[in-house]
Amino acid sequence: MRVGLLGLGRIGAFHAATLSRHPAVDELVVHDADSARAESVAAELGARVGDPFGCDAVVIATPTHTHAELVAAAVARGLPAFCEKPVAAGVEETVRLLEVAKQAGALVHVGFQRRFDAGYRAAREALRDGELGDLHRVHLITADPRPPAADYIPRSGGIYRDCHIHDFDILRWVTGREVDSVYATGANRGAAFFAEAGDVDTSAALLTMDDGTLVTLQGSRYNGGGYDVRMELAGTLRTRAVGLDPRAPLTSTEGLQPPGEPWPDFVTRFRDAYEAELDAFLAAVEGDGESPCSIEDALAALLIAEAAELSRAEGRPVRVAEVASRG
Repeated sequence: MRVGLLGLGRIGAFHAATLSRHPAVDELVVHDADSARAESVAAELGARVGDPFGCDAVVIATPTHTHAELVAAAVARGLPAFCEKPVAAGVEETVRLLEVAKQAGALVHVGFQRRFDAGYRAAREALRDGELGDLHRVHLITADPRPPAADYIPRSGGIYRDCHIHDFDILRWVTGREVDSVYATGANRGAAFFAEAGDVDTSAALLTMDDGTLVTLQGSRYNGGGYDVRMELAGTLRTRAVGLDPRAPLTSTEGLQPPGEPWPDFVTRFRDAYEAELDAFLAAVEGDGESPCSIEDALAALLIAEAAELSRAEGRPVRVAEVASRG
């Protein structure tokens, strides 16, 4: 098949390399606002610079504010679309895009790559197989080794929408449950540009699931040890941890230390998952299948993020249903 790719930034260039060697892709057509970059990537990968919407499927890895418009354009042409998160900037826009995609009967796969990570998939299976017993507690952490560029923060949507939305999606996917309420807070311990944008660089939240399971979450933009993404599921029979691998950026005071170099960034940590999610998308395109991560899933995760941001702003627990009713 012919696959078009829009956006050749860091993750877009990675996707381009993955698609260029995928056996299902006969031709890769790339486009970027920076034409020189597009020409360079195309030459390196044996791709062609051109109109991605003239292909059989499109992959969207452009800046966030362009996602909804590009997905809508693909849907209008009857093209299956893969789009990096978020699929749209806000709840209302996401709901509108969902309706457009439903009416068109279009395949839209949203890029929540953790669903394709071997550790998270194993944890999901263990929980569903009863290996953990009854789930009583979950802990989530996402911590970046260094903050993003200052000019990114004002347009990021805030740490809960930009960063922890991955935690919210994987929580739903692994447990099979929905979040009922969120009590979130945050702090600024680093650069002033976070506070100036109304954001925080350190986050913490308590989530209550619809079955009463308690979930704790932590995040940071200043985790000097390395890129740290983990999930802990504690049940009545056993506890499973995801991300406690040889490259986890942890050092124990009792002398236990992972033998490998700490993960430096999200692309390195989730390299296999990024490749697997594109493989799943292309398989769905070829088989005319359902999206493995739909706009409905993206909306559900976004509503949790919105509840978290509202909770942080107002200093109170917020039910997800309250945010959904506003949208």
